[in-house]
Amino acid sequence: MYTVIEVPQWQGSGSPTARGMVEGAARIAAMAGGTDHIKVEVGETLAETAARVRSVLPENGLTVTVGGDCGVELEPIARAVRLHGDRLTVVWFDAHGDLNTPESSPSGAFHGMVLRTLLGDGPKDLLPPEPLRPSQVAFSGVRSLDPAETDFIERTQWADLTALPENTVLYIHIDLDVLDGFTSVGYPTPNGLPAAELLAQITDLTSHHKVIGLGITEYTPTSPEDEALLTDLVPEVIRLCDA
Repeated sequence: MYTVIEVPQWQGSGSPTARGMVEGAARIAAMAGGTDHIKVEVGETLAETAARVRSVLPENGLTVTVGGDCGVELEPIARAVRLHGDRLTVVWFDAHGDLNTPESSPSGAFHGMVLRTLLGDGPKDLLPPEPLRPSQVAFSGVRSLDPAETDFIERTQWADLTALPENTVLYIHIDLDVLDGFTSVGYPTPNGLPAAELLAQITDLTSHHKVIGLGITEYTPTSPEDEALLTDLVPEVIRLCDA
């Protein structure tokens, strides 16, 4: 059993196509199916929207958060930290690290600061009460980093996907720009993961660990080919995570 939380937030993105994420969130929510679907109305500020997401997070079962920009992940991941503590690992499938701070960000767009904020270093009104530790974060598909992000990654110890403890529970974050050749995002990035490889990695992870949360973000529908790919991919990812 899973709950789909649709958050059509685009205000954290710096992309000129950001408003398309409203339609993108609706389409992915429809692909996700399920019987429990909650649509969150976007507030005047990112903090207000985050508070609204926090208020509707379910007590039990898999939570599937559908964006919108990557900022929609703040409250679901923060809650996972509170509930699962050291057992939690966040798997970050994304072309970008989202590890900038307000001081280091070239664009000032919050969707490039989301993970750093979850780690306890971001806009004060968006900081979680209990930050993630870097050793609770594993990356896959990340290939486009700003200099400050590269420096932070190189001097920090992260989780190893091949060596997670047996009692680990997972939150899986998917920014669709992780996919190779996928253009229906604000910042398409070459040399990503083929969809089959993404599924293979998730299959391996879910065969060893329970998934307590899933986020799918940054879809701006422009390509019929991308839409067709997601029509198959989204239900399969959810099926694997809800096993």
